[in-house]
This record gives sequence, structure tokens and C-alpha cells, in this order.
Amino acid sequence: MKIRHPSLIKAMGFAIGWLVRLWIGTLRYRYRPLGANLDPNGANFQGRYIYAFWHENILVPAYHYGRRDIHVLISEHADGQLIAEACRHLGFRVVRGSATRGGARAVRQMIRRSRSAHLALTPDGPRGPRRQVQLGVVYLAAMTGLPIVPFGIAFESAWRANSWDRFALPRPWSAAVCVTADPIHVPENLRKDRLEEYRVRVQQAMDEASAAAERIAKGASSDKKPVERSLAA
Repeated sequence: MKIRHPSLIKAMGFAIGWLVRLWIGTLRYRYRPLGANLDPNGANFQGRYIYAFWHENILVPAYHYGRRDIHVLISEHADGQLIAEACRHLGFRVVRGSATRGGARAVRQMIRRSRSAHLALTPDGPRGPRRQVQLGVVYLAAMTGLPIVPFGIAFESAWRANSWDRFALPRPWSAAVCVTADPIHVPENLRKDRLEEYRVRVQQAMDEASAAAERIAKGASSDKKPVERSLAA
């Protein structure tokens, strides 16, 4: 049954936010860049970027980077309201809408906010296919002039939901690994016939970062590989 009542959604978003703080706070977090250090929490961090991470892994960046000046794009579908409320309680600034599906107002907001802040989105969301980059992230990069930073996130041990994205719930006190690839610079006002070229570049970088994170996560335990268990629907 879908949750529709605004007050209930807000209350659940608040509860989920605190649960994420307690849960994800137990993880042994490791950050490993493939190139330059692009950790938003770094002492000498400079510049503004668009952070791209798979929909299934949103809990880790929400916890670790929620208190930075990052504005995240969350879709306007029914489940998005609950996700948006939880992200607000974790410190993300939220913009509702989509970069490609009737989201002209959301895109305008993201462009305006990009002048002084970072942006973040899930390039395979809100409906998938899983781990398939959509054109929206490239379009947004071309409109804002901000480079895209592909994130790869993996877990030593995690449960998986039976959802389209196989949403990850890492086991408490296990290891979580975040890997960033080099930024991808998309020319401003890129012609539409070249969007696919850069979409493929982002896809390849996301896949590379994810594979690197999974290799590191496998080494987090000396004799065990990452464990993923499905949750009942």
C-alpha cells in the first residue's frame, strides 16, 4: 500500500533519516579515488561538481555527504517524496523532478543552484534500468558547465531488496567502499546529437569505479568475498 498522507510521509522521512544515521554510522567507510581526490569532505577540496551514484547506493552518500552543500535531484513519483524527506533530514538540499522526464522546472532549479553549490543525482533513476546511465546527467552537465564525478560504491556484505535497483542495505559493522573516477567535462550547450557519446563515457566511468570499489570491498575480509542476500519483497 502506497503512503500518501503528507504528515505520515514527513514523520517516516524523519524516522528513516535517524535510522540511516545509526545504521550507516556503524560501517567501516573507505574512500579511494582512481585519480584526483574528489572527496567532498576533504580538507583541501575545491571546485563544484555533479556527483553521480547508482540509485541502489544512495544511503552511503546521504550519510557521509549530507551535511555538505549538495543539492540532490529526487523524482516526483510517489516513492520519491519519502526519499526526499529522508534526504532533507540527512542534510541534502532537495530538488524534486527529473532531468529528462517533464522536469523543466527542476532543471532550471538545478542550473540556478549550480552557481554556488554541488549537484547530485542517480543517473539510473528513478525507474531504471538498473545501473544504466540515462541522458539526464549529461544534459544537466552541459547546461550547468559542472564536471560529472562518477561514484562507485560497494559493500563487504549487504542485503538486497527485490526492487528494480536491488537496493543495498549493508550489514552493520561491515565495510563500505567509495571510489571516484576522474571528472568528465561535458561541453556547455552540447548538441543533442552528441549527448549519447558522453552518456557512454559516463557509463564506462561508472562501471569502472563500481568494479574498483567491488574489488576493494572483496579485500576488506581476508577470506570472504562480499555477501549479498535478497530480502523478501
